Amino acid sequence: MKIRAAKLTDATGIAKVHVDSWRTTYKNIISNEFLQKLSYEQRTNSWIQNLSDPNNYVFVAVNTESDIVGFAVCGKRSSNQIDRSGDITSIYILEEYQGQGIGKQLMRQLFIQCNKLGFNRVFVEVLEDNNTRYFYEYYGAKLRKTEKIKIGGTDLNLLVYEWDCITTALNMF
Repeated sequence: MKIRAAKLTDATGIAKVHVDSWRTTYKNIISNEFLQKLSYEQRTNSWIQNLSDPNNYVFVAVNTESDIVGFAVCGKRSSNQIDRSGDITSIYILEEYQGQGIGKQLMRQLFIQCNKLGFNRVFVEVLEDNNTRYFYEYYGAKLRKTEKIKIGGTDLNLLVYEWDCITTALNMF
């Protein structure tokens, strides 16, 4: 598995992982109707915009056939007003590639990027019913707050985790 910086030409591959991952990750969490309406075309257009934004740092995991099987994004959310802090905004991996250490490799790359950006703290948001929260907890993230949100008509709890020392977090990889 190779981890590399994403290119604009990766938008379609990232969109496919994004849609397919949402459909497996959020099955029985978000309404099936909402998940089935997700569109590769719409996500491709969103990823063209995301990849064109110089404040987004996107990395992809590619298999031996050079297919994108996962992606991760970091930067700083506009809602994040905390000095010298950044955000992990996405880590998604196709279901059939999960459990192979790809998430760890992607997260390590995100922390390296956050460190280069001068961040000393990193936040990540995850739905309470998403088992990925345990992955973040395993790698030292601490729960800071819970918020109520709505996606596709479903009321959900959004958990906000923090790594309060990026150096310590990097040493976990």
